[in-house]
Amino acid sequence: MKILVVSHYFWPETFIINDLVTSLSGQGHEVVVATGKPNYPEGRLFAGYKAAGVERETFNAGIEVVRAPMRPRGTGGAVNLTLNYLSFVSSGLWHFPRLLRGRAFDVIFMFAPSPITSAIPAIFLKWRKKAHLAIWVQDLWPESLAATGFIRKPWLLKMVGWLVRGIYACADTLLIQSKAFHAPVARYARADKIIYYPNSVDEAGLSDDGGDAIPDELASLLETHFCMVFAGNIGKAQAVETLVGAALLLKDLPDCKLVLVGSGSMLAWVRERQLEDGLDNLVLAGRFPMDVMPQIYRRAAGLVVTLKDEEIFSYTIPSKVQAYLAAGKPIIAALNGEGASVVIEASAGLTCPAEDAQALARAVRTLYAMPPSERQHMGAAGRAYFLEHFEMHRQARRLVEIFEQRITPIGGTI
Repeated sequence: MKILVVSHYFWPETFIINDLVTSLSGQGHEVVVATGKPNYPEGRLFAGYKAAGVERETFNAGIEVVRAPMRPRGTGGAVNLTLNYLSFVSSGLWHFPRLLRGRAFDVIFMFAPSPITSAIPAIFLKWRKKAHLAIWVQDLWPESLAATGFIRKPWLLKMVGWLVRGIYACADTLLIQSKAFHAPVARYARADKIIYYPNSVDEAGLSDDGGDAIPDELASLLETHFCMVFAGNIGKAQAVETLVGAALLLKDLPDCKLVLVGSGSMLAWVRERQLEDGLDNLVLAGRFPMDVMPQIYRRAAGLVVTLKDEEIFSYTIPSKVQAYLAAGKPIIAALNGEGASVVIEASAGLTCPAEDAQALARAVRTLYAMPPSERQHMGAAGRAYFLEHFEMHRQARRLVEIFEQRITPIGGTI
């Protein structure tokens, strides 16, 4: 099958689409990726890339990647993000058709975390290529814009809702990463387009064999203390205030550390609180490549996932949940809804309400007091659940089956 993947984000940025593309290619499908210039999450371009001009490169020995120029997201804020979003749309509409001229595809597969506006170039390519368009919905718009405070004016949220309705109308298939997404997405699209297709993780990427060694100081800390690791974006949606609040309540356990691995818009705020409150038990480890993360997971006592207490986030299963399950470590999920339900169903750890620092601290104490054998049992149960429900290669095969069932023969190419 010939698959064109359109994504605002792609390698060397760390997103699950990287591994899914690799798996699809490994199963014999011809995959081309159309994307922008990598700059997430720091807001500046990765080394070796320039904001201006188009680029072609090869990913994982055989996957063609075409890149359109894009304005980096900078240090955040509504203006910078809006310009970043709009630049991908305008640049993609102009450059992707020329970069892909004469190429035929069976399906255009749009990876759609925020912003959903990134689907606009994919819609144009659908019309030009006369191909089936599948959008993999990772985030709910306009609800997430309201929940994060990015947009507050009701009339503007209503306009975004109209935009979402138009984008969904142009899609032939809408894949949703959580079963709870069905009702919100169905408010803007026909229900017969919607198919549950969860996020997955490539187990090979979680091997402890690859990547540079983690710093000795971090390795020593993880090996000599009871460390609960939070990995990923340190932003508003992740309710990192809850982690700081829990750290305050856990200061009486000197052997227990909360280790935050990653970066994001709230990192400076966390660092400020760490210094002001003397939180020696809150460790900001920095950001590491994905191939290094297994070394950190292996040494952790447990893994933590948090989200804000907003209805929109109760529908979401954060991608790190799948990675945590695959790592075989007990999980504390300080969130509501679908993500917590997965941890409970898998018997993979403990849950507590979102944005409840006291409940999170109690959960950490509970895990801390458990016999190691009980924690190991939780981790093993989570891993078994991952292999059954979220393993990448199985999910890649299922994706192709969905395409084969739903696509119509392409009518030509331009």
